[in-house]
Amino acid sequence: MKILTGDVIRANLPAQWRLMNRIVRARFLTGDFATGIRLVDAVAEAAETADHHPDIDLRYLHVDLALVSHSAGGVTQRDLDMAETISGIAARLGVSAAPERLTEIEIALDTVRAESIAPFWAAVLDGDIGRVQGSAEFFSSYGGTVTEITGQVPPLWFQLTEQHETPRQRFHLDVWVPDDQAQARIERAVKAGGTVVDTSHAPSFTVLEDKQGNRACICTSGDS
Repeated sequence: MKILTGDVIRANLPAQWRLMNRIVRARFLTGDFATGIRLVDAVAEAAETADHHPDIDLRYLHVDLALVSHSAGGVTQRDLDMAETISGIAARLGVSAAPERLTEIEIALDTVRAESIAPFWAAVLDGDIGRVQGSAEFFSSYGGTVTEITGQVPPLWFQLTEQHETPRQRFHLDVWVPDDQAQARIERAVKAGGTVVDTSHAPSFTVLEDKQGNRACICTSGDS
């Protein structure tokens, strides 16, 4: 299966879906639990037929879905096809989508040598170290990610940084939002007292800071 580029994914995704952090996601507003159950049951049946299964989070008033081809390590045509199928199911049930409400949290930890601390955090979080566990080359160029398979814990990404002696914030939140929602989220944060401190990597991420110097990044898949 061929991994699709961000441009191809965005050009072919149904309107209800968004690409976020290398995964396509959707939120459907069911309005009540019974409708959510009907949506999930229909999606499950379609997924069995296609032998391609989304991650599903059923809540009282909405259902969140995520699609990625794990065996390929990214989004493929199978994911776009399943997204189209799910959107059709939702339409038949009269269920609308709310892509503007999608958010994903990733914890980032600044480190000079990810490989020296990754095993500890994988143990603490009961997770695995990214897709190439134990690869020194991967850690030296990317940093690695600890993921917990059940989704109970946000992923922990090791962000490589230079050696520094002065203490500074080591953990920060990467807040992933749909491409078309990033500016609104940034403006809300600024209106609430925050400051934009770095836009050099936008639209990939914009660094914000609160009044006490704590930082967070608003991230998108806009340059992938």
